Amino acid sequence: MKTTRNHILRAAALGALATLAFGLGGCAGMSAQDRSTAIGAGVGAVGGAVLTGGSAAGTVGGAAVGGVIGHEVNKPK
Repeated sequence: MKTTRNHILRAAALGALATLAFGLGGCAGMSAQDRSTAIGAGVGAVGGAVLTGGSAAGTVGGAAVGGVIGHEVNKPK
């Protein structure tokens, strides 16, 4: 049973890495502010999910807050 669990975890990790690689590849033509917004939204989503135990509302709320913060951090002066 342990072997099956390890295979599932490895497949999930590989899938997450592939998604991350393709996602970052899509950021090549983005401005610095757009990248900051996207990174802030991603970090906020993870933070919201962790803080609320995986709740959808917490994840979406965290993404929204993180996106706004990321947008404002790299705002042109």
